[in-house]
Amino acid sequence: MDLVEVLPQRLHMLRFPIGQAYLWQDGGALTLVDSGHAGAADEIEGAIRSLGLLPARLERIVLTHCHRDHVGSAGELSARRDAQILAHRLDAPVVRGELPVPDPVLSDWKLPVWERGLTVPAAPPTPVHREVEDGEELGFGDGAYVVHAPGHTDGSIGIHLPRHGVLFTGDCAAAVGPVMLGVFNVDPGRALASFRRLAALAPSVACFGHGDPLTVDTAAALAAAAAASDPSVPPSATPQAD
Repeated sequence: MDLVEVLPQRLHMLRFPIGQAYLWQDGGALTLVDSGHAGAADEIEGAIRSLGLLPARLERIVLTHCHRDHVGSAGELSARRDAQILAHRLDAPVVRGELPVPDPVLSDWKLPVWERGLTVPAAPPTPVHREVEDGEELGFGDGAYVVHAPGHTDGSIGIHLPRHGVLFTGDCAAAVGPVMLGVFNVDPGRALASFRRLAALAPSVACFGHGDPLTVDTAAALAAAAAASDPSVPPSATPQAD
């Protein structure tokens, strides 16, 4: 796992072989956005300690959606540190193991990628202590707000910190190469509408579920990618802004 500073003394990315999580600091109080794969709890706590912080100060884990590479270590970290797990109402039953993970709609170009599958273990059933809705304030980041962004999953969310200009997109958007609409969506049309809603927030920092955070010309890059995106074609075939 790599630890990457995004905003000094505020925000770090924890990059795993597949996917990533983000650590936000409010003084000594800590919030984790997503939690990596199952079995990563020790690595996450080691990263926290390497910053001179205390894992015991982890107060909450906000899940952007129900997929294994985002949920995996949340339950173990919560049990160790009494941290509250938050997820959208529509994804919470999947996180808890009460409903199956929904299958995506796959166009032809996505099939070979999907068939290779995820190489991280399935997430165990995980408690959700607070089910959230669009517009709710989450208690960190001087005002962090839920932006319901359905399409990747029904309960996918973005998290917007307007006072800091930070947006966590989950897998609604990605930056594996150029900024793009996320893939493996249960409803591609709704995913595109959600991407455009997130882009309209015009953040100065965008933190993706996959790919490096965007910190330069962020609002313009998101807007251009959202305007140009077509979920039916590969990203390489989608026009990109200069």
